[in-house]
Amino acid sequence: MTSSRGALSRFHAVIPAGGVGSRLWPLSRADAPKFLHDLSGSGHSLLRDTWDRLVPLAGEGRIMVVTGRAHRSAVEAQLPHLGDANIVLEAEPRDSTVAIALAAAILVRREPDVIIGSFAADHIIGRLPLFEHAVTEAIEVADAGYIATIGIKPTSPSTGFGYIRQGEPLGVANAPGGRSVQSFVEKPDLATARGYLHDGGYLWNASMFISRADVLLDQLGETKPELLAQLRELAAAWDDPVTRGPAVDRIWPHLEKVAIDYSVAEPAAAAGRMAVVPGLFDWDDVGDFASLAKVNSGGRKTDLAILGEHARVLADAASGIVVSQTSRVISLIGVKDIVVVDTPDALLVTTTENAQRVKSVVDALKLTGGGNVL
Repeated sequence: MTSSRGALSRFHAVIPAGGVGSRLWPLSRADAPKFLHDLSGSGHSLLRDTWDRLVPLAGEGRIMVVTGRAHRSAVEAQLPHLGDANIVLEAEPRDSTVAIALAAAILVRREPDVIIGSFAADHIIGRLPLFEHAVTEAIEVADAGYIATIGIKPTSPSTGFGYIRQGEPLGVANAPGGRSVQSFVEKPDLATARGYLHDGGYLWNASMFISRADVLLDQLGETKPELLAQLRELAAAWDDPVTRGPAVDRIWPHLEKVAIDYSVAEPAAAAGRMAVVPGLFDWDDVGDFASLAKVNSGGRKTDLAILGEHARVLADAASGIVVSQTSRVISLIGVKDIVVVDTPDALLVTTTENAQRVKSVVDALKLTGGGNVL
């Protein structure tokens, strides 16, 4: 049943701040993942930028961050107004279902009619008024009982993102953009992506989820009842410092690792409970150095993007991106779409075309005992 309180007044934002971002190695590492870096040139980390764009929607006291124990100090330093009750520390990474559903289970105990919205800590978003408009519509759709997501209107036939196939308008009051979700589509090949772009009925999946907490948890219970029971047990102990530790020690090692796309979103879409609001704002998940180069060059293919407070780069007829964390002089002459990442203990040189393959280097280092640089 919809609460008599306004939907926006019951909104609580959740920022899952996890994942190493292995395609951005050696910049992003286990002890300094990409959300702790300034990758947009804003002067703040991606995490702080995420916080800043959610404050106008939720307020500082209604933003929860879910992150690893190892990152607590860095997160708290970057977010000085984050309250102790609103930081959830994971004993070990357990993928997005645990991060988001645990937050939902904790918040619904505190506020039974709460609406939550999950927004990744490591995305770059522009044209913020359009972002706020889309989120506000998604909150209204969620209040009507749907699990809502925000799909990004494609600007190119990208093969790096999953897609959402839109259905019919929902007719939800104050949310004219809300439509049903027919299906979620995995990352396509180029020909298929071009077809999606031409069709006009497909949106990029930005993995933003907005829902009444009770609706999201009920949906999870249909597909993963054991996981839901474990998360409810954790949530019941969470706000008591005496019971939290023993509950985490007992339950956490047995939590299933599963992405929320598979545990909640896809089953909800199949049952007609999933909705999408198109987002017209600029968005990038900065998944690799090719996207990082594009973001920092304003989309111009002929430019060389340079990141690093003390970067010393000499370039002649060069394009791509240089990320420098050293004082070393880097000289580039006549190279196109180059990627150079220079850190004190590791150097990466590749091209934007091969940026997705950086993850294979990380995998190889794990197998060959190179974990000291991961």
